[in-house]
Amino acid sequence: MITTIEEFEHIFKQEVGGTQKLMDALTDASLSQSVAEDHRTIARVAWHIITTYPEMMSRTGLKFTSATEKTAVPKAADDFKKNYAATTTQLLEQVKANWDDAALQVEDDLYGEKWMRGATLEILIKHEVHHRGQMTVLMRQAGLKVPGIYGPSKEEWVNYKMQEPAV
Repeated sequence: MITTIEEFEHIFKQEVGGTQKLMDALTDASLSQSVAEDHRTIARVAWHIITTYPEMMSRTGLKFTSATEKTAVPKAADDFKKNYAATTTQLLEQVKANWDDAALQVEDDLYGEKWMRGATLEILIKHEVHHRGQMTVLMRQAGLKVPGIYGPSKEEWVNYKMQEPAV
């Protein structure tokens, strides 16, 4: 569980940076890619990541002016980039302005359970990482170059003058 605002900010900025790389790599043509006909498209997964912020975090009393789960899924890749940046900026600003370390111990009702705010922030980040993994698979299927997040991606090994690992 996240126990300080400083810890949250450090982890959050790192993870947001990784997700923003994926959002920035999207193209209009890639948005309709899905693993199968009855599964989410890249657009739906990306929009779910973005709209989970206000959906989940408004339950802790934070306020958002960004897109919500009721907002229509955009049709342009640029809209995902902009909305993700705006939403994540809002969350960090809200947490820093309204909470202190002690507030991370406060319990809120989330989905019929009591969650401490520090746990809520950690779950939000893990939720995003989970869906970010789904996005990378769909991006490969759509023919996009997947940016490295925790190290070089398959396409990036050459930038380090190294041969990519054998599969």
